[in-house]
Amino acid sequence: MRNESGTPRRIETRLGTPRRIEPVSGTPRRSRGNPQGCPLFLVLLLALLPLRAQPQRTSGLVELTKLDPTIKLDIRYATANNFLGRPVYTEARAFLQRPAADALLRAHQSLRQYGYGLLIHDGYRPWSVTKLFWDATPADKKVFVADPAKGSRHNRGCAVDLTLYDLKTGKPFQMPSEYDEMSERSYPDYPGGTAESRRLRNLLRDAMEHEGFMVYEYEWWHFDYKDWRLYPIADTPFPQ
Repeated sequence: MRNESGTPRRIETRLGTPRRIEPVSGTPRRSRGNPQGCPLFLVLLLALLPLRAQPQRTSGLVELTKLDPTIKLDIRYATANNFLGRPVYTEARAFLQRPAADALLRAHQSLRQYGYGLLIHDGYRPWSVTKLFWDATPADKKVFVADPAKGSRHNRGCAVDLTLYDLKTGKPFQMPSEYDEMSERSYPDYPGGTAESRRLRNLLRDAMEHEGFMVYEYEWWHFDYKDWRLYPIADTPFPQ
């Protein structure tokens, strides 16, 4: 530190050994951006915080069926078989950011050894579709859809809706609720349904969480990849 004349001062440490503290070269004690004399490290920290909150990775969407042909699709939003009763996608395709796609593939491979496969209902979702869902959903059911003011993790390519299917028959397994059902039966800890449906629901959750996904508290089928904050919200069509 310096005294009022600007001469460096000696500071006694806890162990009694003097040490000399010099300010950063060329840094004034006060500036227009720091009128209250706030410590320099706090000024720098506050300046950096907004930058760290911004996405840090470039989008790189991967088509899931190209990773493994046994990953199956049932893209409900490309059909009328969804809660809107009409298609909102022009193509039945599913994409995730590369790290999330690789993690999903590992989960799929771990389940295959037991005779199970992953059936994908949705992946990357353009922001405009999230806005459409929000506007069409009653107020008491909005916990089941993302607020477009905040954006969905689907919009970042880091969320996936999926279930399990039987590798032998190709048929999906029964879960405690239907996909996109807006009721408490959709909660990942719902105690009802058959014991077998709860076992399969929990098996899916265990496989996904082991690879870095987190289940959404209101939907057993919805999983968010751990790095979703690092990707921007997008409203572009599916890649060609």
